[in-house]
Amino acid sequence: MESANLLRINRPGCSSCPTPDWQIFLPNEWRDMVVEPFDFKQHREYEMAATRSFGYDIDGATCYYAHSYALNQSRSDDDEDFYEVVAYGETVHAWRLRDERWLIYRVVYSGGDCAPARGFYSFAERHPQ
Repeated sequence: MESANLLRINRPGCSSCPTPDWQIFLPNEWRDMVVEPFDFKQHREYEMAATRSFGYDIDGATCYYAHSYALNQSRSDDDEDFYEVVAYGETVHAWRLRDERWLIYRVVYSGGDCAPARGFYSFAERHPQ
């Protein structure tokens, strides 16, 4: 039985389900080299700001992967009023290429200083965990 916070999104049969924007960080020059997802599963964590998505090709093999999470920390400038900042976070998107390698885009947020983080691309033999 699937968890209540696991969403199954089948693009052809689910017009009301939002399809993940799986191409959002995919460079234009790589679009013809990735396997396009046909079906998606998304998991949303209810205890913290975190999501995980899987995309599957027509044969049911994983061809897209994404996760995003943020770990918050309480801060105060005057020891009276507290506010939350992201102490550490990560966003990852990964696409399976036709040659079976994975193109991975990763952004790491740290420090809570609201400084924009820079993303980077890498290749791997398998999708991130």
